[in-house]
Order: sequence, then C-alpha cells, then structure tokens
Amino acid sequence: MSQAALELIGHHVLRHLTHDRPLFVAIQGTQGSGKSYTSSRLQSYLEASPHCLRVAVLSLDDLYLPRDQLQSLATSHPKNILWQGRGQPGTHDVALGLKILSALKDGSAPVELPRFDKSLFNGEGDRLPMDGTGVVITQPPRLDVLILEGWFVGFHPISREEILNCWNGVWKDEREKLGLGENEMGRVVDVEVINEKLKEYLELWSFFDVFVQLKPNPPTSTDCSQYAIVYKWRLQQEHNMKAANGGRGMSDAAVKSFVDRYIPGYVFFGNLSPSATDDIPSPKWSGKGLMVCLDEDRKVTGTSYF
Repeated sequence: MSQAALELIGHHVLRHLTHDRPLFVAIQGTQGSGKSYTSSRLQSYLEASPHCLRVAVLSLDDLYLPRDQLQSLATSHPKNILWQGRGQPGTHDVALGLKILSALKDGSAPVELPRFDKSLFNGEGDRLPMDGTGVVITQPPRLDVLILEGWFVGFHPISREEILNCWNGVWKDEREKLGLGENEMGRVVDVEVINEKLKEYLELWSFFDVFVQLKPNPPTSTDCSQYAIVYKWRLQQEHNMKAANGGRGMSDAAVKSFVDRYIPGYVFFGNLSPSATDDIPSPKWSGKGLMVCLDEDRKVTGTSYF
C-alpha cells in the first residue's frame, strides 16, 4: 500500500477522532488482502509525529476459541463443514472480545490483548496463554484509537428469505465459478446456523465508530469469481509465514480447503451497509466508511465512502 493510500486512510480516521473517549476503528477485508499490514502501518502513522496518538491493534483472529474448544465444536457438529476448523462466526470467544473492548473503552486499568498462534498444530493454531507475555496496554491514560481487523468484521445476519434467495442465486453462480460442489461448502441449514451465530457478534460491532474496507477489484471476466483472488492472496500469506517461522503452517491443499470455508461468509453476509430492522439498528459507522479498492497486486485503484 502506497504512502498516499495510507495517508488517505489515516485522514479518514483522524477526521472522526474524539478526545473524550477512544475512537474504535474497524478494518475488514478478505484473507490476504493486507488487513494486518494495513493496521500495523496505520498504527505507526497515527503514533508518529505530528499526531502522537496512543493506538492499539486487535485482530478478530486473536479471539478464536482455544484449540480444544474448536475441536469440540467441530466434533459436535460433524455435518457442518463450515465449523470443521476456525474462521466462521461461532469459532470466537465473543465474551472475551467484549471484555477487552469494554476495558479499553473504560481506560482505567491495564489490558493484555489475547493472541492466537496460527502456526501451531500444522496450521490449526491455538490461543496462547494470557499470562503477561503478550501485548499489555497500560492504562490510564486511555487509548486514543483502537483498531480491530478481521475478515468478517461488520458482517450482519440476514433474513431466511435473503439466505434462500442468495442460495439459489449469487451463491449458486459463485460456487459454480469456483468449481465447488452443491453441498461441498455447507448445506443451507449450515448457513442458517452461521447466520444465527452472527447475531452474537453485533454487540462487538456496536463499539465501532469508523470503518475501512479493503475490497478486491471486480474480475475482468464474467466467467471468473470475484473471490478467486482470495485463494492466491491467502496462499501467499501462508508461504510468507512459513518462510519466517521455519516451515510451520498449512500445506497448499490445506490452504485451499481453508479458504473454501470462508467463501459462503463473503457471499451471504458481506454487505457492510445493512438496512436497519426492528431488531437491528443501522451500524454506528454508517456514513463513516471508507472502501479501498485493490488490484491483484494489492495496489490501490480507487476509493469510495459508504
């Protein structure tokens, strides 16, 4: 990401900065789109002169359930392929996330951020102990900015009618373009279970004031899925991690299967500007969202606001 693009994102955040409480910023993007990299650079940009802000970054991935609980979830739902590994709604410790965000918003006591090491157990990963060896945010004073990055940050549940329309429409088209079997990536009942679990995340999303979305450009061919690039980006990400840690991580085939499980989430729940309903209000970031469009090499090709 260029310095100009980083400054654009930085200015978007600074424009909404408050001084009486931390500003909560969400960053969403597909696997491998550069969420972690962008979050790290944004943190450095905001911490440097002339801004000199106190900034922390938390990944949604670091809220994954411990490995034994992920295995228990998979075992107790053997027919739901979407839960045969981490990633989907239902595989995170939402209560821990709420505890962390509430403590950071309050700003009266130190907070240790959780960590999930994806390289452990051949790429299955596990949460590391919260024993003071992780990043500890000293408080007071409170943070100025908290950044949460994750692949489905901001995703909202939809109605059963919308699920069925998508199942027989957009999802069918995308599935065929990606060469996935009809039930290879879950049954409609599995999507409905994920949709129900997504409701538990809305309290997490309610903390966030400002949104940044990293979105791949639409494919140039109508025969190509808009999500095909995710496989390439995620594989590059895994190779980079393994090169840095001595080869610990997933095989290429495992990465492919891993990404497969995420695609339904993008297709069914990826609308970041949902209409308000009787049960779910419009998100706080409505009108304060920045979409950053990326080409295959993750170069910025354009921006828009939502």
